[in-house]
Amino acid sequence: MNKGKAVVIGAGLGGLSVALRLRKLGYDVDVMERTDQPGGRAAVFERDGFRYDAGPTVLTIPFLFDELFALFDEKRDEHVEFLPVKPWYRMYDAEGRTFDYGGTAEDMYREIARFNPDDVAGYQRLLAHSKELFDEGFTRLGDYPFDRFSSMLTVGPKLFQLNAIQSVWRFVSRYLQNDSLRRFFSIQPLLVGGNPFHTPAVYAMIHYLEMNWGIWYPRGGTGELVRQMVQLGERQGVRYHFNRTVNRIHVVDGRVARVEMADGESCDVSLVVANNDPPMVYRHLIDPEHRRKWTNRRLDRLKYSMGLFVVFFGTDKPYPDLAHHSILFGPRYRELLDDIFEGGILADDPSLYLHRPASTDPAMAPAGKDAFYVLAPVPNLQASIDWDTAGPQYMDLILNELERRVMPDLRRHVVSKFFTSPRYFQDQLQTAHGTGFSIAPIMRQSAWFRFHNKSEDVDGLYFVGAGTHPGAGMPGVVTSAKVIERVLQRDGFRPS
Repeated sequence: MNKGKAVVIGAGLGGLSVALRLRKLGYDVDVMERTDQPGGRAAVFERDGFRYDAGPTVLTIPFLFDELFALFDEKRDEHVEFLPVKPWYRMYDAEGRTFDYGGTAEDMYREIARFNPDDVAGYQRLLAHSKELFDEGFTRLGDYPFDRFSSMLTVGPKLFQLNAIQSVWRFVSRYLQNDSLRRFFSIQPLLVGGNPFHTPAVYAMIHYLEMNWGIWYPRGGTGELVRQMVQLGERQGVRYHFNRTVNRIHVVDGRVARVEMADGESCDVSLVVANNDPPMVYRHLIDPEHRRKWTNRRLDRLKYSMGLFVVFFGTDKPYPDLAHHSILFGPRYRELLDDIFEGGILADDPSLYLHRPASTDPAMAPAGKDAFYVLAPVPNLQASIDWDTAGPQYMDLILNELERRVMPDLRRHVVSKFFTSPRYFQDQLQTAHGTGFSIAPIMRQSAWFRFHNKSEDVDGLYFVGAGTHPGAGMPGVVTSAKVIERVLQRDGFRPS
């Protein structure tokens, strides 16, 4: 089977997915992970007897993972169970009114009518338009390589016809009049690092995606899904190396030749797939003389996504009334997003995403206790925020806000807490400027304009993960591995 040595840099969900697809194509695969565990953003933290998912918890397209196990004639559900999440999200507007987002179309109509009965008909039109965007933007193009400009000429007219280049906010506002509903239905870009007021409406397809497949949670947490993907790879001969940092990709005659580790060890390679952030790969792993397109100057001109501030905490009592996913909107929306994406301001009225996995999988919290993380979008490290000072203060502000709004007497019951800031994303996960999602999903950084899955500068170098096509979020990251498989097959590689 051996077509040569393939090295995957990074064991995030994208790296794990592409390692499986490369192995199926017949490559000898080694995965180099700089931390002590797989998962990347989907790592697991264990503190004071509590176990926390570190990152992604919204699983929307189960068949993408089913496909990976089916590559080797295995069934995913025999290794990890996906549990349905209901409701998908519980939204809280600034006045404290709740909106249970998700379920059947009738459930959605009923919730919308509580805010504005006239918006039910508008929502029906929104859903129909979202399906059209999904059919074109995901079904047809999600795993379609965009490494040639001709691909844009092929799909551009249809997307333009669907008004896919207007902002998500403008798209939603065409169909819904109530301001709270407009906020509830325009948050999807934030799940992939974008500002709803600047992200193109093609990302509004996420709503139909959710309606079609629902939202799921792996029993045992996202970390269990990661563990099962690693074990699948091990059964097929993929080798995983932890605490191994790749320091340089050596290029000879315009093609990858070998990778060099931090300890000085190196190995010859046939191809390299980077699951780490493309701007960091080009800037730090590839010598400048090999970069005609992705020069440091060009990397500096890119628009980067926001940062994330995440508080992990455990309590000595359960909070059974809280949903699995809660989103708490602050009094400001557009102004808050301007502070985060444009102003570099750390707001004192954040909007929050609260994750309580025990709502779906009770085993995710110790008996008689509960485990959470709460996430606030914040400016990335291009802003001058001293997180050593601001971090503890912001953690207290967020816990106080949760206590005020949805968790009475919370501070008396917190028995474990810690936080991660954009510094963690830069130092531990190696993302440029400590972003949560690599470059922002604006129009001029999407599809062909995004980092290509096949490097334009270096032959044999490929990219998988949040920074490349089709983008961030679990579906995009896992699908980017399928794009690489398609590119390799197109260029002459065939399964053995």
